[in-house]
Amino acid sequence: MRVLLVEDNRAMRETITEHLRVCGFAVDPVGRGEEALAAAAVAAYDAIILDLGLPDMDGVDVLRELRNSRGTHTPALILTARDGIADRVGGLDAGADDYILKPFDLTELEARLRAVLRRPGTRRDVIYHYGDLSFDPASRSAAVVNTALDLTRREASVLEELIRAGGRIVVKDALEERVYGFDDEVGSNALEASVSRLRRKLLTARSDVRIEAARGIGYRLQPGVGL
Repeated sequence: MRVLLVEDNRAMRETITEHLRVCGFAVDPVGRGEEALAAAAVAAYDAIILDLGLPDMDGVDVLRELRNSRGTHTPALILTARDGIADRVGGLDAGADDYILKPFDLTELEARLRAVLRRPGTRRDVIYHYGDLSFDPASRSAAVVNTALDLTRREASVLEELIRAGGRIVVKDALEERVYGFDDEVGSNALEASVSRLRRKLLTARSDVRIEAARGIGYRLQPGVGL
């Protein structure tokens, strides 16, 4: 899952980014409203975490621009020190899905983020299934029948995107975009290495699902003997 984090305070931005990356999210952190709009124009996000107190424009205006002018329906979680009713109503009217007041605990932020991702219209299925393979995005865990797969954070992200596609090809560039943030250091064969490890783990678990490469295009899950 890929998240756009828009937070003016650099230290807080870095702290939130690190925490969410450890939790399995790909995060693109920016500190200004214009940067957020530019990022949203070139990348697809599963959620937006948006600070209202930005240096160049109000966070509510950023959200309103995304919702009304650009037709973006990505779930949005607002961070704010403003606790007035009028501020909350204004944010909700602009299209916010939830509010969290500063200061906050990082575990609460993560829980709120996962909650908006589970709401109807965002992610209808809490647990994804394909063949004998299952993936729980809330716990970032996967299993073959009752055998848990020991996945790294990156492997879990790759598997999530593939299983969500339900057997359809996920284009390589799109898969890299969903798994890696703008600031991630990604080697030329990083995705291929993650896929190779996933294949071995599916084989070890005796899964009836395999990862098929569509040469020059991308990857997809297919039924059959694991490779």
